[in-house]
Amino acid sequence: MHMPLLNDAQRDVLRAIVDTVVPSVTRADDPTGFWATPGSAVAGVVPRIEELLADRTDPQQQDALRLLLDGIGEAGLVTADASTREGLLEAVSSLAPEVAVAVATLRGAAALYAYSLTDAQGRNPFWAGVGNPGPQAAPTGPVHPPLPLYSPHAGETLHADVVVVGSGAGGGTIAGLLACAGKDVVVLEAGDYFHEGDFNQLESWAVRSMFYREGFAQTADGGGVLLAGHTLGGGTTVNWQNWVEPRRVVREQWADDGLTDVAGPEWDAHVAAVAARVSANADCSDLNGPHRRMREAAERLGWSFKVATRNVDPARYDPKTAGYTQFGDRSGAKQGTVNTYLRDAADAGARIVVRADVRTVLTRAGVASGVEARVRDRNGNRAWLTVKAPTVVLAAGALETPAILLRSGLGGPAVGRNLRVHPSSGMFGVYADPQDPWWGPPQAGVVDEFADLRNGHGYLVEGSQYFTGMFAFQFTAQARTGLEHKQAMADLDRTADFLFVLRDRGAGHVELDADGEARHVYAVEDPRDVELFRHGLGTLARLHEAAGAQEIRSGAPGLRSWRRGDDVEAWIRAHDDYPIGPGGLLVGSAHQMGTARMGRDRDTAAANPDGELYDTRGVWIGDTSAFPSACGSNPMLSCMALAHRTAERVLGAVGP
Repeated sequence: MHMPLLNDAQRDVLRAIVDTVVPSVTRADDPTGFWATPGSAVAGVVPRIEELLADRTDPQQQDALRLLLDGIGEAGLVTADASTREGLLEAVSSLAPEVAVAVATLRGAAALYAYSLTDAQGRNPFWAGVGNPGPQAAPTGPVHPPLPLYSPHAGETLHADVVVVGSGAGGGTIAGLLACAGKDVVVLEAGDYFHEGDFNQLESWAVRSMFYREGFAQTADGGGVLLAGHTLGGGTTVNWQNWVEPRRVVREQWADDGLTDVAGPEWDAHVAAVAARVSANADCSDLNGPHRRMREAAERLGWSFKVATRNVDPARYDPKTAGYTQFGDRSGAKQGTVNTYLRDAADAGARIVVRADVRTVLTRAGVASGVEARVRDRNGNRAWLTVKAPTVVLAAGALETPAILLRSGLGGPAVGRNLRVHPSSGMFGVYADPQDPWWGPPQAGVVDEFADLRNGHGYLVEGSQYFTGMFAFQFTAQARTGLEHKQAMADLDRTADFLFVLRDRGAGHVELDADGEARHVYAVEDPRDVELFRHGLGTLARLHEAAGAQEIRSGAPGLRSWRRGDDVEAWIRAHDDYPIGPGGLLVGSAHQMGTARMGRDRDTAAANPDGELYDTRGVWIGDTSAFPSACGSNPMLSCMALAHRTAERVLGAVGP
């Protein structure tokens, strides 16, 4: 239970900000009430923003936010008309970069929650106006049985052969393989478990329940958004199911880093094994409107387009529900670790504990002896759990695995370094006809024409999940007025979103804040990354132009949209005036890697080429943290293949 962050006057200012971003607009033709409805009419918007600020800011930041709201209130925002409000927020944002970030956060949160929060019937008053059909009917066929969970009592100590921290593409895979090999395995997952029958296809619920830091994780400078799974199955429960092999050049570079077998047939065998277990196939990749536009544009431009391979059970696949996969797949078609390797682990007797936040790795004489975790029950009560095990596999994700090591004082100087994030940005093309973007898989195709532009570095162009809240958040950057923002949302059902995913050469790092929690420092500063980021923006615009878009919107703050008849190359060049990061182009990331990397040099790598820490025998890195460098593709395949390899190495080290 939070103490109130704001007083009534400050809440009035916050409500006024919501209605500045999502205003009531008078229109003669408004059959759904979309235009007339202000953002504050959505129940719970202001309390949810206040709760977010209380959860995601420290006391010093909270004091600054209160002062900011007081100042805006004293300037007359609450009683001002729409135009004056917009001018006032713009003027306040110009005072200092940190103020601009704070105002942008408030505006973004206002849009996010106005368009995603729902009533008791699971509906939002804006959805009909933007074409969002809302949740689809649950499948009528059989569902998978729930996974059995282990519920420890307060202060309990468990004993096992192996404790696996994390349950995603890395941890889930390793847990299943080791348990099936006869090892006594305990799996500790920081997030909660939701069965497919629990999924409701609602963005607001999914983001709060299954995403790292409730979907609001940012880089330290506020210029990047970090999306990662925080639920049983990790990213494989909430990702877009794109099964993409790393390019040959990446495998060769990893071999040069000491993973010599990755360049040869051994890697292919690992890929084949995990692909078979997760039913990787290209038969369930129906192209919706945005993907058809992408394919048409690529063909006209002479660029390579490929239908995506995805981890899907064809017998359960339904394109009507596939478009909601980031909110949890209620059809059971998604073959993430919950429905594959974790089920194998449970069937083999593994104990799975959820809501278990691992704080430290325990050692004795330089050898692993277990972990300590804080376990939270459904009522929020916390208790300590100790797991004693001679083998510890850390697979908490590249944002948290290094934090565990740093708190434990393990891993050497490379821990937390080499953070790669596959920086991403998108562009929205508005077309004459509805694109039906909620139907079909979020990523059913890929343009790989520019995957290798500079020594293995380049980017992929892919599609996107459609969500009203997150897109509304993104549109606050480009829209100059509340009216422009509403128009962008009104066009959503005619909009196709293309994004690029860049293989970054530059790196950030993970450090601990004063409370011992992970802080993520990253910026797109490497000259090659900057060049490729801007190259990617141009590619997205050219694709939309070639596909016949009437209008193209980007994330450049205040930049006028391109419209048919405008010079597209001049519009692309206009983006060069915007920095990448704070005050400019927001950087997105759904892939994080490298923060406890494997390699042949213990000064630059935390783990040896097998995945075991150089300085602590029995501690293994089992997730994307182990990647020697960015993989340059959606990392699920690479992570599961490396996890398959690591599981073999663990078994070779500990014996039968």
